[in-house]
Amino acid sequence: MAWFQGSKEEKWEAFADEAMPHMPDLYRVAVWLTKNRDEAEDLVQETMFQALKSFHRYEMGTNCRAWLVTIMYNLNYKRIAKLTKLKLVDDPEERLAETVPFEPSVPESLTDEAIIAALKDVPDSFRSVVVLSDVEEFSYKEIASILDIPMGTVMSRLYRGRRILRQTLAGQAREYGFGGGLKAAEA
Repeated sequence: MAWFQGSKEEKWEAFADEAMPHMPDLYRVAVWLTKNRDEAEDLVQETMFQALKSFHRYEMGTNCRAWLVTIMYNLNYKRIAKLTKLKLVDDPEERLAETVPFEPSVPESLTDEAIIAALKDVPDSFRSVVVLSDVEEFSYKEIASILDIPMGTVMSRLYRGRRILRQTLAGQAREYGFGGGLKAAEA
């Protein structure tokens, strides 16, 4: 059922009002996904094109940013699949996510540069969840929808990604002579 029955101009205005304000957020996510500003611009452009084509399916009043990021992740997945010709295999361990206790996010006293450098050591499947949760502040449910994975998998990947990140940051802290606080926090 179409949510909007107006003219093309009215539909374009609705899209511009609802989706266009999220372009800076989309670009930031795209840069993170592609690690290349030119590819990020292409990914954002393709995302907006697909969103405009599919805007009749968007339900007004819902989280447009999450809807757009979902489109972007799907497009990026297809882009990577074309480049690598690999098929991803599900990790059976991740199905046990409901048994994982809550893990607090990374302490805010760390510098952005240290966190970004440490994120490079986190495997991509975990890193994506950590970025969507702790940087983009999406809920577990929204992340599950964006990445098209079960919510339990989101929780498991977030726990494991944060643990890897914390261990990496603890190692960096020890290099700079700080060790007691972070070491105790990772235990």
